[in-house]
Amino acid sequence: AALPAASGALATRGISRGPSVKLISPEADTPISSPIDFKVHFEARGEGKIDPASVKVVYMKSPFVDLTPRLKNSISTNGIDFTKAEVPPGSHTIRVTVKDVDGRETNSVFTLEVNK
Repeated sequence: AALPAASGALATRGISRGPSVKLISPEADTPISSPIDFKVHFEARGEGKIDPASVKVVYMKSPFVDLTPRLKNSISTNGIDFTKAEVPPGSHTIRVTVKDVDGRETNSVFTLEVNK
């Protein structure tokens, strides 16, 4: 958390056939207190299925911090369900990347505001 924020714009595409990624808990951009329950829901589009091995969770600092190994046991085809995560106070930008078995990829970026 002490690293500087990542610079540059996050490029996203407007139309995607990749899976949908929705932050369930905590609510983005709403001040919260630690510990938090970090829950993200994945939903494949059409007949596709989520590839849980493709999921990457990155803390957008400079340099980027790969959180995937820390969350590995909480990742499934349905999403991420990590309870009681200790998060330091501040603004934390997290990018979640997921692919379906056909290789279609979606990136979603969430900002978590943690109170002191």
